[in-house]
Amino acid sequence: MKLKVKIAGPKVHDVGYRVFLLKNAMNQALPGLSTYNWEENCQQEVVVLAEGDEARITAFLQAVKKKKPELAEVSKVTFEDYDGEVGRISEVAMFCTFVQLDKAIPLLLDIRDDIKAVRKTTDETLSEIKAVRKTTDKTLSEIKAVRENTEMIPQISEDIKEVRKNTDTIPQVLEEIRGMREDIQPGYALQFGQVQADVRAMKERLGTQ
Repeated sequence: MKLKVKIAGPKVHDVGYRVFLLKNAMNQALPGLSTYNWEENCQQEVVVLAEGDEARITAFLQAVKKKKPELAEVSKVTFEDYDGEVGRISEVAMFCTFVQLDKAIPLLLDIRDDIKAVRKTTDETLSEIKAVRKTTDKTLSEIKAVRENTEMIPQISEDIKEVRKNTDTIPQVLEEIRGMREDIQPGYALQFGQVQADVRAMKERLGTQ
């Protein structure tokens, strides 16, 4: 038995309809199947030629009437007897494989380009991470140096206290110096007066003025 089925609607092309028909025909073990896209009266159509025994053809037709691809928009399904040639289902399977591969190639190329872009971005990100790690290591070294200097603060504080302690004795030292000056100055004046008197006496003996 041979049958010609027309599936018409606003969206029956490029929605995977021929793969859908092939799957149902293989489920029914039909020996013959041909499918192709068509347009009539500005409306999309999928034309199906099926061959097999009556029971299998009937089951296939019922599946086509009840089911459709998820994205398809179907207005009507019509069918009629057919007496022409029908291709082998294996030929349809091969053709659908080529069609799907042809559609997949541009997508695969886009995916390849996306992967390259992701790799480039990943490499840049890794470089930035390395730079951050380097900066972090430097910062940690600086923190360690600060900690080491901070540990010396108690010793520095002790030194400052010792300096302050010594500084506190300065007024006392100054007072002692002043006292020494006061003690020295009267004696120095007397000695200087005696020297002057001795000089005058020597001049008188020599007969000089």
